[in-house]
Amino acid sequence: MTDSKAARLPRKTYEKELLRLQTELVKLQEWVRAEGARLVVVFEGRDAAGKGGTIKRVTEHLNPRVARIAALPKPTERERTQWYLQRYVEHLPAAGEIVLFDRSWYNRAGVEHVMGFCTEEEYRLFLRQCPIFERMLVEDGILLRKYWFSVSDTEQQERFRRRLEDPLRRWKLSPMDLESITRWEAYSRAKDAMMVHTDISEAPWYVVESDDKRRARLNMITHLLDSVPYHEAPLPVLELPDRPPSTGYQRPPRDLQTYVPDRTAHL
Repeated sequence: MTDSKAARLPRKTYEKELLRLQTELVKLQEWVRAEGARLVVVFEGRDAAGKGGTIKRVTEHLNPRVARIAALPKPTERERTQWYLQRYVEHLPAAGEIVLFDRSWYNRAGVEHVMGFCTEEEYRLFLRQCPIFERMLVEDGILLRKYWFSVSDTEQQERFRRRLEDPLRRWKLSPMDLESITRWEAYSRAKDAMMVHTDISEAPWYVVESDDKRRARLNMITHLLDSVPYHEAPLPVLELPDRPPSTGYQRPPRDLQTYVPDRTAHL
């Protein structure tokens, strides 16, 4: 883990390597589509650990019809009566799709357990069922990757402070996020127990040190690419056709339509 601001990855180095990795992610996407593969990537970690920013960089140049983000809200009253894992199953990928879970079924092992949103019986049932569930996914051919973003308490608090002061990021901060500051050790114990029960050989956890967001993003994306046996899929040959000659079409007068005012003219 980097301990000093001075040790953080320079922006130029970061942006150059990120572009290279994003190019590879596009190749991965095309391989998934061509091969009919199914890829699930789980992003977990403490609040403000850098999960959302990494997901944005992963999907920035991908086709949203192929690579989609599953960020589920709190369950409805009906969903509360279902088998806990049921609502996550419907978001799993079909052939040729990638799904990135921005938090996942592991909510039960973390926030629900720590905050008392589930019973002790429900929590223990999850810890028993989760490895079975994940083995079933892998046995069925799904490529499952699980990443835990690890952030220090001092860095988390600094990120919370910046969010509180930034009107563009204030929405990211909730009362429950702030509550996590006072429950740091409880979340640590919950994470440790979760790892003991669900770090299985078929679907191991990969920990991403994320005090330096730039390094975390590059390290996580590199690991994902290295872990999938993709190759460059041949793309269809495309050529721009010649525009056919005009058949006499006349555009309607501009004053018949309402245009957005050009505010940029006054900048």
